[in-house]
Amino acid sequence: MIVIAVALCFVLGLAFGSFATAVAYRVPRGMSLLGARSACPACGAQIGARDNVPVVSWLLLRGRARCCGAPISPRYPLTELAVGVLFAALAVRYRHDPAEALIGAVFVTMLAVVTLTDLEQRTIPNKVLLVGSLLCLAIAIPTDLAGVPERLAAAALAGGFFFLAALAYPAGMGLGDVKLAAAMGLFLGRAVAPAILVALLAGSLVGVYLFLRYGSRARKMAIPFGPFLALGGVVGILAGGALIDLYLG
Repeated sequence: MIVIAVALCFVLGLAFGSFATAVAYRVPRGMSLLGARSACPACGAQIGARDNVPVVSWLLLRGRARCCGAPISPRYPLTELAVGVLFAALAVRYRHDPAEALIGAVFVTMLAVVTLTDLEQRTIPNKVLLVGSLLCLAIAIPTDLAGVPERLAAAALAGGFFFLAALAYPAGMGLGDVKLAAAMGLFLGRAVAPAILVALLAGSLVGVYLFLRYGSRARKMAIPFGPFLALGGVVGILAGGALIDLYLG
């Protein structure tokens, strides 16, 4: 039974990964998510249903649009596949807690959108964070009301920590990162602590690599921090509680 559930969650994750790529493309450009059909960014032709199947269509088309032959970025199938794998992992991790699994599904979908927008546009849309946070509360309040204060406190602490960092070093930390950290606290509760630690560690390692490779020129290279926070968020939702218990033990 668990195998079937995991397989179904994987397929569902592929669909939500495809949705995340659409949100990441349309929201920063002010495009509507409702009504408008998918269109080729290169020539504007509508994309047929057979060319919208997650991962499979990209493979069959060999990474090129059917309408005009323009290359289709591999970020689309990679995002779909990543969200599919994470949905399957959530099904295993929270097989006895459907509400937390649902919160995790909303969380990883939001993180997928944030990662794409920050990498492509250097922005973290407020609308995406707001909708994700409201969905989190809409699930948590009726299913785990006692845990909501911890979530709110974690959001305040994580957001406050990054807000102080942004004040101390405005060139290196944007308000989008502050809001994302606060949203992560809402989703993760106390597990936001190891999530932020992982994000800071990953960002530091990349920074050291760039410094070793480019020397002083690395100081002028802008690195979006949203993807590192997203990485930490994935670790937090899947293993944050276990890491805290391990540390306290």
